[in-house]
Amino acid sequence: MYFITFTRKMGADGSEIAKRVAEGLQYNFYDTEAIENAAREMGFLQDIKDVDDKAPTLFQRLFSHRPEIHLDRLHSVIYELASRGSAVFLGRGSHILLKQLGCALHVRIVASTEKRLENLARRGVGADVALKLIRRSDHERAAFIKFAFGVDWEDPGLYDIVLNMDNLSLDLAVDTVLYLARSEEIKARSVDAMKSLGMMGLTRRAEAALIEAGFVSPSLSVSVVEPGRVQLTGTIAERLDRTKAVEVLKRVKGVEAIDDQVRLLEHHRTV
Repeated sequence: MYFITFTRKMGADGSEIAKRVAEGLQYNFYDTEAIENAAREMGFLQDIKDVDDKAPTLFQRLFSHRPEIHLDRLHSVIYELASRGSAVFLGRGSHILLKQLGCALHVRIVASTEKRLENLARRGVGADVALKLIRRSDHERAAFIKFAFGVDWEDPGLYDIVLNMDNLSLDLAVDTVLYLARSEEIKARSVDAMKSLGMMGLTRRAEAALIEAGFVSPSLSVSVVEPGRVQLTGTIAERLDRTKAVEVLKRVKGVEAIDDQVRLLEHHRTV
C-alpha cells in the first residue's frame, strides 16, 4: 500500500499534477469532492465543510469545542480513505496525517506569484481578483495547518520533494513524481499500514464522540490498543459520568470492546 500526498499553492497547477499522477499510477484520487463524498457516507459531511482548509476564528476556539470535533472527524475520513488502498491525496493536511506511516511520498507544488497570476489569467481570472484570491488562499491554508498541526506549511522538512513550477512543464513535473513513486527506494519504505490506519481512524472518531458528549477534560483520554479495542483512561468525578463515557464509546462505529481504566476521584469512591 502506497500513498502520495500533494500540497500546493493556488495557481501553481498542483491539482492538475496530482490528478495526472493518480491516473499514471492507477491510484485512487482524493480531492475535495472525493473527501466530501466519503464524509457524507460516514455522516461527517457538515464537519468537513466547516473545516474547509480554514482555521476557526478566535471566538470559535475560545468558546466552542466544535473545531476539535471537526478536525477529529476530518482525520478519521482521511484514514478511512487511506485504508481503501493506494491513493493520491490532495491537501487537507494529508501530508502530516500520513507521514507517520512511512509508506507515503509527500510532494509540495509551488510557484512565484507572477507565475501563479499568469496561470490564473489563462483561466479567465483578472489580475486584481487573482491576486486577492492567492493572498487569501495562502493565508487560510497556512493558518489551517498551523491550527490543526502546529507547524508551518512552508517548512520544506514536511515534504520529500518541493517542485517550483516557474521553469517546469506540467509533463516534467508529473514524470518526476512518477519516477520517485516507482523507485525502489520509495517502495522500500512501504509497510503494512492497514492495521495502523484503522486504529488511528477509530481513535479520532472516539475522541470526537467524547468531546461532543461534553467530556472535554484533559484528564480523560482514549486510545486504541488494537483493532476494535478502545482503552479509556484518566480520572473522573462522578460514577454516572464514567458510565456515560463508556456508553458514548459503545456507540462509535468500529468499537468492539472497551477497556475501562478510568479512576474515580478519591472523595467519590464510596457508594
